[in-house]
Amino acid sequence: MALAPLLVALAGAPLPRAFALGFVTGVIYFTGTLYWITRVMAVYGGLQPVVATLVNALLIVYLALFPALFALLARRLIVSYGPRALLAAPLVWISTELGRTYLLTGFPWVLLGYSQVAVLPVAQAASLFGVYGLSALVAAVSAAIAYVAVADQGPAEAGHYGGRFAVVSAFRRTVPLAVVLVLVLGLSAWGSYRVARGDLTSGGTPVRVALVQGNVEQGQKWDPRRATAIFENYLRMTRQAIADGAGLVVWPESATPFTFESEPAAAETIRRIARDARVPILLGSDQIERGAPARYYNSAYLVRADGSTGGVYRKMHLVPFGEYVPMKRLLFFAAPLVEAVSDFSAGESAVLMPIDGHPISTAICYEIVYPDLVRRFVAAGSELLTTITNDAWFGDTSAPHQHFAQASMRAIENGRYLVRAANTGISGVVDPYGRVVVQSGLFEPTVVTGTVYYRTERTLYTRIGDVFAYVSALITLAMLLFKISDLRIKIGKLRAGRQSRPGRHS
Repeated sequence: MALAPLLVALAGAPLPRAFALGFVTGVIYFTGTLYWITRVMAVYGGLQPVVATLVNALLIVYLALFPALFALLARRLIVSYGPRALLAAPLVWISTELGRTYLLTGFPWVLLGYSQVAVLPVAQAASLFGVYGLSALVAAVSAAIAYVAVADQGPAEAGHYGGRFAVVSAFRRTVPLAVVLVLVLGLSAWGSYRVARGDLTSGGTPVRVALVQGNVEQGQKWDPRRATAIFENYLRMTRQAIADGAGLVVWPESATPFTFESEPAAAETIRRIARDARVPILLGSDQIERGAPARYYNSAYLVRADGSTGGVYRKMHLVPFGEYVPMKRLLFFAAPLVEAVSDFSAGESAVLMPIDGHPISTAICYEIVYPDLVRRFVAAGSELLTTITNDAWFGDTSAPHQHFAQASMRAIENGRYLVRAANTGISGVVDPYGRVVVQSGLFEPTVVTGTVYYRTERTLYTRIGDVFAYVSALITLAMLLFKISDLRIKIGKLRAGRQSRPGRHS
């Protein structure tokens, strides 16, 4: 029901006020969910707290423009079509979320649909229409409630028809809410059946996965004095995982305190462990492409069971203010942050890595919040989703929990097991229906193990992608353009009528 108060307020607001109401809504929305960015920039970006707060505020202001645009467009439709246009609010909301996903490289953090990720019967709808479909469902409930509150009976008609009109009108106002509630209940019933009767293995090959959570503090991660101890700790935990029966070991993002290809002796130690145990190891490490100038990539390496390199994936979606700084010239006041942030380059292809004939994929860090990127991995043949991350930046805030929840949605959307290795947590395994099989706590060195299955079936979402979201955007645009065109025709006729009137002296 979160959007219902805003939608009710929009029904009678002038367009400028509608924009302002949406903007305030967005500021509250993103201040409450992205407050932790200030800490990241102050602690690790070298900014003074006041400047870090300012930079975070600028990001929040930018993101708040999307709910503001939603409010403006929704109000425009209400002016054009009347209160019934409230029922189109879910389509408008999805359109703005789609814009937030891709505009200026995108930042699709905490989309509205993620609020349902732990409500498993409802969340199964993501296997049909993705997280945007869930966003539409949540917005539809708010829109239907708002419609009940603002739909006008019409005083003149009420006086003419008397009490009977009032009863019929009240009934009609509640029809959309009843339809939405039936839809929610129907999807919940289907989702419950899907979770209860879903075949988790589907004849797939099982593999026991071990996720190594080293728990290395961010301030110590690249300290040369700590490098040997960090590396030895990962080796020790990997040997322990293999001794406990792991068939695949996964290290977090940038786990090695060196670039994998530039330290042959250290890399050979990892290769030897994999070769001796016949167990592949997936690990995160930076990669340098020599040249003029040199290019740096945040990468994932697969060391096969024979010790050879089975594949390298370069991160495609970089973190703004973490791996690159957008609009450096405008952010001159954040010079320490610009200097502190590594200037990484983005990868160009969604590389799959084979394990015993089973292609797997990995998303690095916040790439996992891009639905279509992960979907493309699965459409290309990935049978297991992995994601490696370093959430040490976030500290003890909501961010690691938000990140893990959003990663879980990818498992539901694509009907795949998802394994997540995080430096400081949360590491865990999520099944294809969003159930958390096992997970770690925060800030503890541990090895998380669980059995997963390679799967080949494809969900409807994997097959059609974000078609639902794009169709919603097209319908929104068509509704706006139709009324604008209609208005122009009326204005044209009015002008033509005035010109054809006889003059006073004719």
